[in-house]
Amino acid sequence: MTDKIPASTKLTHFDQTGQAHMVDVGNKNDTHRIAVASGRIRMKAETLALIQSGTAKKGDVLGIARIAAIMATKRTSDLIPLCHPLALTRVTVDFSVDESDASIGCTAQAETVGKTGVEMEALTAVQIGLLTIYDMCKAVDRGMVITDVRVMEKHGGKSGNWVVEL
Repeated sequence: MTDKIPASTKLTHFDQTGQAHMVDVGNKNDTHRIAVASGRIRMKAETLALIQSGTAKKGDVLGIARIAAIMATKRTSDLIPLCHPLALTRVTVDFSVDESDASIGCTAQAETVGKTGVEMEALTAVQIGLLTIYDMCKAVDRGMVITDVRVMEKHGGKSGNWVVEL
């Protein structure tokens, strides 16, 4: 059955017999790799105001979420079974408030010099950053919604550069 699938569309985490395996990156060149991911959390306007005022019961919500997101990138291979452990060279996490939408956007950028990309690390940072906001504010707003999490761009490696088309 796998013989009928073009090589460019085969899932790389499965061998010829369909068994899951960690992709062999041993013959790949080390290159500077960058990935950017983003997502949002929507909430009640009152919850957003509480976060902005810095008076949330658990403290500086965005500051703690930023640290949680950065820490999460370093644990990505512990969370996702077939991810390679990476030596990250840089991670940034930024939050943007949209009062008109009562939401907070999260953008994470992960970088490494290595044989495999950092998309999963950037996505993990966004998810954990947004989950931390949820955790810190759930006492006042259990209806928050995390949405639109996705890779926005990646650079480096054999496949080169890719940027989402909006």
